[in-house]
Order: sequence, then structure tokens, then C-alpha cells
Amino acid sequence: MEALTPLYEVNEALVGMGAEKLNLCMQCGMCAGSCPWRIVDGPFNIRKMIRMAQLGVEGYESDDILFGCTTCNKCVLKCPRGVTIIDIVKAMRGMMVEAGSLPGVLKTATGSVHSQGNPWSEPREKRVQWMSGLDVPKFDGSQEYFLFVCCTSTVDARSQKIAKAMVKVLKAAGVSFGVIGEEENCCAESVRKIGDEELFTKTAEKNIKLYSEKGVRKVITTSPHCFYTFSKEYPEFGADFEVMHYTQFLAKLLEEGKLKLSKTLDTTVTYHDPCYLGRHSEVYDEPRALISAVTGGKLVEMKRIRKDSLCCGAGGGRLWMETPPEWRFSDLRIHEACETGAKILATACPYCISMLEDSRKTTNKEDDIEIKDISELIAEAL
Repeated sequence: MEALTPLYEVNEALVGMGAEKLNLCMQCGMCAGSCPWRIVDGPFNIRKMIRMAQLGVEGYESDDILFGCTTCNKCVLKCPRGVTIIDIVKAMRGMMVEAGSLPGVLKTATGSVHSQGNPWSEPREKRVQWMSGLDVPKFDGSQEYFLFVCCTSTVDARSQKIAKAMVKVLKAAGVSFGVIGEEENCCAESVRKIGDEELFTKTAEKNIKLYSEKGVRKVITTSPHCFYTFSKEYPEFGADFEVMHYTQFLAKLLEEGKLKLSKTLDTTVTYHDPCYLGRHSEVYDEPRALISAVTGGKLVEMKRIRKDSLCCGAGGGRLWMETPPEWRFSDLRIHEACETGAKILATACPYCISMLEDSRKTTNKEDDIEIKDISELIAEAL
């Protein structure tokens, strides 16, 4: 086997690009041991990748290795030395972006964010098509809340049901809200995880300027990814608005008696914790409170829940990439959900909905379980 020559300049460059804690890693293996890729025996190995980054050796650049990480945060929570592993992954990807070596599908997604304001290669005008016939208020600064609908839920037919359900629920609760519409851009969360820091920065600054001009003070997001990005990352660029994921907001309305359900759904539901709502943002109780309210307490839990929830496989840009069936975490999740006997697998993230819907078909479980966003369950029970 050919010997690899360490290039310590690469190590220094990665540290300079944000992998500040790269050299704290002592190779204990806790990260790889907790990674969902080990369950499916895929080619991605985070411990090995970090070692290659420390030594500056090549060989990690392929789509399913460097771009295999879903940024699910499980390894970060397990690391005994507090290594910010996702920052290392982003820095390594950033190096590839600078070299022009992004996988083709990710180049298309980032190019679309740059030109159309969304990662789905859809014209900007299509962002408002889901509102057709709904009488959605236009945000003009007089409303209390700006409803930010994830790009996925503005263009994807299945995901549009989430956006429509949210409008129905907010109107029923008498919430003062509006959407901005065609001027909106993607929050660019995937752009940053993919490693294109320059495009992320430009998009974030553009969004913050737009929201400031429009008088946005409070934001409700439909996606945990947008929620995380607005609340944890935008403040670096001067953002000054309050952000809530819709499950937090609706749970509060329910508690205050402002959201009234006219019936409970006669069905059992199991809940999938999205990585960016759970592990990244520590929102675990509100989604469960909403499900319990809507089912009269018929929430049954899977084996892996809360901080140990199994990632759906879509984060970190993987939503746009092809994953062979034997490596799909979402297939495993469907089997786990079916084992509970629940009739509905609920979640609160457009990415998770997309992955779980696909896996429900590929695992032939379409007659066994339905996939629903919590917003859809609430809308049904109004």
C-alpha cells in the first residue's frame, strides 16, 4: 500500500476555515460509534475522516464520504472533548467548494439558491403558487408574525400541504401573520452545511436586510432547519428578531386556550424527532404535547427517541443526493415506526416528511402507516 505523506499545511488551513477544535480530537471513536452510518455499514466514517483532516492527507473527497455527513449532531453530543465535529466537516467541504469540486447535484442546488433564491431549481415566481385560493395575508409590518415557509414546502407538492395546514391553523387561532412572498430567499441552511460559506453569508445578509426593511420582529418557521439557522446562525450577521418553530408556537397557543380543537383524532401516532428540532435545538416536549392533545393521549414512542432519535438522512445537503436503498436511515425508521403499531408516523420537518414518504413506498408499507406533519394533524382536528 502506498504511504500517504501528511501535509500539515492542510491542517492549518482547515483550522483557519472554522475547524478550530480539529486538533483536540484524540481518536477515541465515540463519534463513529454513535453515527447512523455505522448502523447501515456505509462508507462514511467520521473518526477516520477527522484523522485524515488532522494529517492533511487526501482520499476523503468522494460524494458518499465527505458529503455523507448529515450533520445530525449525534457525534457532537457524544464527543468527550467537545470537538465541534460539524465545523470540521463544513471546513473540509469548504475546501472542496474553493477548489470547485462540489458534487454535481449540490452545485445545482447552490447555483439555484444564488439565481432563484431556492435550492430546487424553480423560478422565483413559483414560491407563491401554494397560496392559490387561500387568501394568505401579505406581510407589511403591521402583522405581529412573519410566517417563513421552507423552500421545500413552497415548491414540493407533498410538502405544500404543510404550508396550507399552517395557514389554516394560524387563521383559526386568530394569529396576526403574513408572508413576504416572491422577494423571499432560502434561509440557506444547506448552503452552509454544504460548505459554501460565501453564498451563505451573502444570502443571510440579504435576508436580514429584507426583514429589517419590512419590519419583521417575530418569525414562525415551518422547518427546524430554518428555525436553527435564523435563531443560532443569523445573529452572527446582526439579525435581531425573535424566532419560533411552529410546534413551540402552537403548543403555547394551545396552553393559553387560543388554539381550540373541536375533536380528537381516533388514531395512534408515533413521533419522529427531527435532528434540527431535537438534538440541535432541544425542542422535544412541545411536539409531543401537540400530538397528545390531538389524539387524546394516543402517542406511542419508538425505540430511538429524543436525543437518540435516528436521523432521516436528509440534512447536510443529503436531501439532494441519491442514497442507495441499503444505506437509507429513513427505511429503518419506517420499520421502527411500524413496530409500535401506530397508524400515523408524525414529524415536524419538511425534509423528514420527504424522506419518510419515499421510504414508506420503497419498503412497501403504504398500507401500514401514514406520514403526517404535526401541522396537518392540528388542521384536521380544528
